[in-house]
Amino acid sequence: MSFDLRRLEQLIPGVIGRKQSEIIQLFQHLLCLLIIGLLIGLACLPLNLIDGIQKSLFQQLPATTGSAWRPIGLTLALLPIGVMPILLLLQRGPWRDAAGSGIPQTMNALEDHSQLAPALAAPRTIQRGLLWTIATVALFPLGREGPVVHVGAAVARAIHKRFKRWLPSLNERQIVAIGGGAGLAGGFNTPLLAPIFMIEELTTEYSLTLIWPALVIGISAAWFSSVGGETIFGLGMINVMAPESEQLLIAIPIGILAGLVGGFFNRGLVWCSSFLEPWVRQRPVRTGLLLGICLSALALTSWGTSTGDGEGLLQLLIQEGMPNHFPDGGSISQGITSIWITLVRVLAPMIALSPGVPGGLIDPSLAFGGLLGYTFCGLVGSSTHLGLALGMAAGLAGATQLPLVSIVFAWRLVGDQQLFAGVILCSVLAAYIGRLVARKPVYHALAELQRPNRF
Repeated sequence: MSFDLRRLEQLIPGVIGRKQSEIIQLFQHLLCLLIIGLLIGLACLPLNLIDGIQKSLFQQLPATTGSAWRPIGLTLALLPIGVMPILLLLQRGPWRDAAGSGIPQTMNALEDHSQLAPALAAPRTIQRGLLWTIATVALFPLGREGPVVHVGAAVARAIHKRFKRWLPSLNERQIVAIGGGAGLAGGFNTPLLAPIFMIEELTTEYSLTLIWPALVIGISAAWFSSVGGETIFGLGMINVMAPESEQLLIAIPIGILAGLVGGFFNRGLVWCSSFLEPWVRQRPVRTGLLLGICLSALALTSWGTSTGDGEGLLQLLIQEGMPNHFPDGGSISQGITSIWITLVRVLAPMIALSPGVPGGLIDPSLAFGGLLGYTFCGLVGSSTHLGLALGMAAGLAGATQLPLVSIVFAWRLVGDQQLFAGVILCSVLAAYIGRLVARKPVYHALAELQRPNRF
């Protein structure tokens, strides 16, 4: 017995020492994750503020004022004619490495680890953010997920490189993927997007060792990036108490239509990007002028609804309904207006993104999907708010083939949790139909276009 007691006395200090070491390591791990999230949120904050400026400028257009074109509105509509050539010159010259959305470049770097350092270098990250800022202030119809994902990945890699011993369970590729998802969470104030986007788009690796760090970093990034104040539901609250039978009935045609439109948007964007690449390289000014004229023409003929990322237009639909500048035209005129605005919201983002201007297609896809659902329900006499909520999720799922990301986005922006059944069905349908039209998800297809001319 005395031998056992002496042995126990010898073991206790060692056990206590190991436990203390494990606790310290766990604390260091958690602290490092929180720091990464806070720094990603800090890096995303300027981009979110720029996005807010864009929304304020959108308020100056006839779509929201309800009046005729004013000098400030005309100036904003004509900005792309001068801004697009400048952007393409910068992308062709000193900032050539910053061209592109940011997500395809991050995906390619995750595939080839030797490219992580150059792809996520600070100068390239800052230049991409500045290009996106110029385009956004000029009301280009593009989203911000490309720059925020790239920023998140770059910040996470930099911190991991400095404090690698504090994160022994995560390698460089894993922390970059987590950081990319956290950037999206910070850009859209939606923590759950961090693990979902990481799994669905950036990596196929499903592991608890990745999910819980992604949640911690995502929560931290989303909180800090919205310190200035973010509404509970970014676009306003949709409160439609539709029975599940009605939801499912409406979700089927909206899912099919949005899947077809999203699939053709996918293929059109990839084809235009491939077609324009040599023109942008050889004749950036001429190409920029032509594309800028196209964007301005769509803006002028759609009362400004083709401009901006689309969130301002969706907010307008929720609060006031479809803008109608032909009040005496009756329901036929209103239907034609809705169809035209839906069409330009598909074409305009393709024109803006195809020459490689940094940006994203999540907001534009939400916009044309919401418009499609709104228009369809208006034509068949159903609730337009129901169609808008279902259409947002379906449009995004059809374009990106990411149903889980689409569901989370739709819920977060308009608070339509009560439409669970309809949102699920139309998202899955749209993603499946989109895959039939375009076999490769859009960001994977764009990433392939970048590979022959790597970085």
